Amino acid sequence: MSTADTEFNVDLGFSNTEESTRDWVTPIPEALPPIAARNASETGTGVVRYLTQGQGFSVFVRDGATIYHTYSTGGRGVEFLMGYYPILDHTPKGRDEGEGFQLWIRPHDEYAAA
Repeated sequence: MSTADTEFNVDLGFSNTEESTRDWVTPIPEALPPIAARNASETGTGVVRYLTQGQGFSVFVRDGATIYHTYSTGGRGVEFLMGYYPILDHTPKGRDEGEGFQLWIRPHDEYAAA
């Protein structure tokens, strides 16, 4: 089942309109992590439009004809789905994010020579 063309992701707080995103982004552009501008640029869109869509994970259970929403998480709460994070977290420098949140993620040919 797809949530495309529905309000499902909005209802769960994973998606927002451009207007509501602009309302919270405009006063704090310098507070956004640098990765937001980089990802927006690399996907061919602006920061506001890029930030309208967030990641999320939800769990539902059906009991007869009733469906219950039992759990949801978003943002860094979905890291358990990213197989490389637990591996990096066990290395000597971990993710080595420093001040540039997730700017360490680059194509293989953009790393400095060792």
